[in-house]
Amino acid sequence: MVVSAGENVYPIEIEQVLINHPQIADVAVIGVCDEAFGHRLKAFVLPVKNADITKEELFVWLRPRVARFQLPKDITFVDNMPYTPLGKLDKKQLKESLR
Repeated sequence: MVVSAGENVYPIEIEQVLINHPQIADVAVIGVCDEAFGHRLKAFVLPVKNADITKEELFVWLRPRVARFQLPKDITFVDNMPYTPLGKLDKKQLKESLR
C-alpha cells in the first residue's frame, strides 16, 4: 500500500488494470517519494513484442479506468522485468534503478 496525498493506493489494483491492455506483456507499479504528495505511483511497463504504444496513449487509456489518485505520476517502458530466482517480480530492484 502507498499513501498518496492522504489516500491509500494499492499498486496491485493499478497493475491489474494495466495488464489488461492488449499491448502490455508485464507491469509493475511502485511508490516513489514526492514532495507534494508524500508518495506517488510509478509504473514500469513491458510492452508486447512489436508494440507501438506511447506514454500519452497509455495515460489516455488508463484515465477512465482508475480514480484520479490512482493514476501513476509516470510510466516507464522497460525491455525486461527483474525477477528473483524464485520467479517473483523484484520491485526492490526496480526502485533501486531509480537512484
